[in-house]
Amino acid sequence: MAEVKVSPVTLDIVKDSLIAVSNEVFYAFARTSMSPIIYETLDYASGIADVNGKLLTQGNGACGFIGLIAPMIQEIIQKYGKENLHPGDVYLINDPYMGGGTHLSDIGMVMPVFYQDELIAFIGNKAHWSDVGGMAAGSFTTDSSDAFQEGLRFSGVRLLDRGEICQPLLEMIKSNVRFPETSEGDMWGQIASLRTGYRRIGELCDKYTVDVVKESMKRLLAQGEKIARKRIAELPKGTWEMEEYMDDDGYGNLVKLKVKLTITEDEFIADFTGSSPQVASPINTGYSSLCAGVKVIYMSILGPELAVNDGVFEPMRIFAEDGSVLRCHAPAPTSCYFESMIYSSDVVWRALAPVFPEMLGAGHMLSVCSVVLAGTKQGSGEPFLIVEPTGGGWGASAGKDGEVGQFCVGDGETYNVPVEMAENRYGIMVDEYSLHTDGAGAGEYRGGSGAVRSYRAMTDGQLFTASFGRNKFPAWGAAGGKDGSYNYFEFHDADGTVEGPMGITARRVMNRGDVVRMVTCTGGGYGNPLKRAPERVAWDVKNEYISLEQAEKDYGVIVDPETFEVRGFTEERRQVMDV
Repeated sequence: MAEVKVSPVTLDIVKDSLIAVSNEVFYAFARTSMSPIIYETLDYASGIADVNGKLLTQGNGACGFIGLIAPMIQEIIQKYGKENLHPGDVYLINDPYMGGGTHLSDIGMVMPVFYQDELIAFIGNKAHWSDVGGMAAGSFTTDSSDAFQEGLRFSGVRLLDRGEICQPLLEMIKSNVRFPETSEGDMWGQIASLRTGYRRIGELCDKYTVDVVKESMKRLLAQGEKIARKRIAELPKGTWEMEEYMDDDGYGNLVKLKVKLTITEDEFIADFTGSSPQVASPINTGYSSLCAGVKVIYMSILGPELAVNDGVFEPMRIFAEDGSVLRCHAPAPTSCYFESMIYSSDVVWRALAPVFPEMLGAGHMLSVCSVVLAGTKQGSGEPFLIVEPTGGGWGASAGKDGEVGQFCVGDGETYNVPVEMAENRYGIMVDEYSLHTDGAGAGEYRGGSGAVRSYRAMTDGQLFTASFGRNKFPAWGAAGGKDGSYNYFEFHDADGTVEGPMGITARRVMNRGDVVRMVTCTGGGYGNPLKRAPERVAWDVKNEYISLEQAEKDYGVIVDPETFEVRGFTEERRQVMDV
């Protein structure tokens, strides 16, 4: 076929229309889902790929899913072959060891897009289902020892065949999940959003012709790669190394993550050789989610405003040893894969923070601080299930204090379930939801405060599971700033017993009146605390972010306890001021 000659303006209009379609697919799912973790938290992602499975555009959502749509689609292409795909097909995939894999709770769906019998694109989405079976309510738990305990595993199976549901597969799903109505509702919500994208791409082809749409896809990828390579050429060149340790493997053993980063004239290379082997607890991650973790920092350096597509990611090279905690084998458990995935982001972040101070600040809460709480609701006796992340503090950066009470880098543009909805839908009362102002993270720019969220059980026999990483190693300070604090939770039982602080538990029983108090860390500080503006220190004291003692000890500022005005400075502060 001869090359299509089309105005660049038209190609850009269609290119931007594809981005708009991807966003519509994203919001269509939020409007049709049944689980709060989807329609409130937005723990999902969606995207469009070209006929070869190259990501064209991805909607907002969990950063931990960045770039995971394309590998998922490519697995379907490889397994079935393009010639065996049909209009109306939808494929189901959540295998952690295949392309796009995370943990079994994240259900991916892939739909091929045809126009007049020609395969022209793919649409995919990936969402956290509240339950996919397995040994524990909520499916992901902290004590699974293999994938078989974690729920149903779909390695790229056909859910819809030419638009018709595979009834035996649907019945199997409904028979193996704890909330079949909710899961089936989320399933149809995912399908509905894919069909929305299918129609919109067809409408673009009707309006501009299929050849123009395909050329616009090529243009989108080409522009992404061109911009990425141009920006990489402008970055500092060199090699940087960093080692960090995750809290532990669930059995008290530290887990090492090691990275060697190299930036050349046209490549960004992250080599994780030397990281710990896969472990017996569910903190392992697959290669795809490792790549997602690195992509977050890569995009932060190149430009967060860039469109997410495989053109932009073309200069990336990521290596990890097969069988390591960052590239695990079946049947390694992966329920809490997000811990190692986000630590992979953090080790890259920490290595490059001194090199890119304008883009990368101090360390943040790091962990999803995931919570699963299952039980029955007071009054009705109906079962309920909470599956949610917990917000915390972010590190300060050059010229800016850290953000307070935000989700970790893996969650991205997600939200928590509002207190009113939580109390209405679940068998709990929220005793406290406040900022955790422990005064940590001192710096010229102060680390952001964490959060405190306390749940009081309203019925007996509730089961609490949580994984709070960053429990042993605090959020790190940068450029002379001090470290932040830690994530933890503790139980205050109705009989006065207190258990904790701790960072990990599985199905701990809570009875009526028992309280779990969840506390997330303050982020790391940035810059010398003795250089923080005195009036800002006084403001921090007045607003209870730090105490009078901390103002004097960490910042060298003496604040009047009545008027909150600056009364003087310590000798250490004066020496800095005189320099």
